[in-house]
Amino acid sequence: MLHRNIKIVATLGPSSSSYEVIKSLAIAGVNVFRLNMSHGSESVISNIHSHIRSIEKELKNPIAILGDLQGPKLRCGLFKNAGEDLRIGETFSFDMDDEPGSVDRVQLPHEEIFSTLRPNDYVLVNDGLIKLRVKEITPKRVDCEVVVGGRISNRKGINVPSVVLPISSLSQKDISDLEFLCKLGVDWVALSFVQRKEDVESARELIRGRAKLISKIEKPAAVESFSEILNVSDGIMVARGDLGVELPVQKLPSIQKKLIGECRAAGKPVIVATQMLESMVSSPMPTRAEVNDVATAIYDGADAIMLSAESAAGAHPVAAVSMMVAVAEEVESDSLYRQTIAATQVDLTTGTRSPLTVAAREIAEAGDVQAICCFTQSGSTALSQSRERPHVPIVALTQEVEVARQLCLAWGVISRVIEPLVESGNAVATAVKQVEILGIATAVDTIAITSGVPHRTGTTTILRLADMDRSDNHHTDSHTADNGVEI
Repeated sequence: MLHRNIKIVATLGPSSSSYEVIKSLAIAGVNVFRLNMSHGSESVISNIHSHIRSIEKELKNPIAILGDLQGPKLRCGLFKNAGEDLRIGETFSFDMDDEPGSVDRVQLPHEEIFSTLRPNDYVLVNDGLIKLRVKEITPKRVDCEVVVGGRISNRKGINVPSVVLPISSLSQKDISDLEFLCKLGVDWVALSFVQRKEDVESARELIRGRAKLISKIEKPAAVESFSEILNVSDGIMVARGDLGVELPVQKLPSIQKKLIGECRAAGKPVIVATQMLESMVSSPMPTRAEVNDVATAIYDGADAIMLSAESAAGAHPVAAVSMMVAVAEEVESDSLYRQTIAATQVDLTTGTRSPLTVAAREIAEAGDVQAICCFTQSGSTALSQSRERPHVPIVALTQEVEVARQLCLAWGVISRVIEPLVESGNAVATAVKQVEILGIATAVDTIAITSGVPHRTGTTTILRLADMDRSDNHHTDSHTADNGVEI
């Protein structure tokens, strides 16, 4: 399959930090590399970033880099015996006392939690494996009943799903990491622990336009206020790991579909993440259920699917990417896939749609058009075209290398960096040349082109059709070097 619509995000780590492995991953089909700031020093991250940029230059293909912030971590304190077994029906307390914990209590060094919990709220420990129900609360102590027992030990993670915590999504570490990532030159920054739109706005102020911002949806509060969060975000990550801890797991499929649909309606990229091919951390083959999970995200119309531990710490990082590519190619060659994508066009009635990108898709569907070429300065035209989910490749032509990299996350978009256009007549010739280089169309084919006149105005004003074999496509002084179709 020559062209793949869904994009693949791969997390880099101990198994995939060398130049050779990163290059193999890029060749296998990775479009975006994720740098997880929860792991790795700044020197290690800088070295990996340098590898990616060198590989990008070697392969002559834009590659996006996503820096993922850790976010604040809520953890209990230490135990006298390193841990205790909690049994159903017993009482267990969290308090502010820094004395080592026992079978009855342990420190919870997050005073803000005590002020927000209410009776019958739940406290989850160790990724939700232990569940406690709040019975009584004082300013410095919470007494709970053990609902689901298990082993609690030193520094285990705490989740409080039913409340919006008065905690910033940016810890001091995150603020430092954010500045480091922006200076390093990443294309996207993923914000963890998002609960409200103000969390996103605070991060955007610190980014100051140096990268695009992705909000990770991993809290119930973020699901409830998703529309507001989406409105102030450049993209979304459906982080099903933490979300599945704080919400009943049976709710995740419908939430995933809902969030993908809203992102598509808004024309903003959405990544589906966590445990997509988890078994491939150790196994060279995934389970059937995992393959179905990957396929479902593709059928749902997600822009990207992500590998976490599979590529960062697993034994088979390249095989995991190759498996994702194989599943994507199989799904996208299925007639049901196109039917499913087309059926959701009715969901695009909300928001602002570009008449030219709508027309480009409709012309491509009605005629024998092999590609839609978008000249774009900021990337917005290509994202608008991606929102339409056309059945032909979208070739984004931009003079801005940063924009070309950012568009690596967008569904169906192949981004290319081009030289500045001296005259409008250059547009057709440039588009034809790039499509020829990509091997998307031949001399007997037709392509659609959207552009602005004059160029670099940031506004798309023209849609035209061009025959690949027309000699005047290569004229640089003709404003009508095309079929004469302009809308």
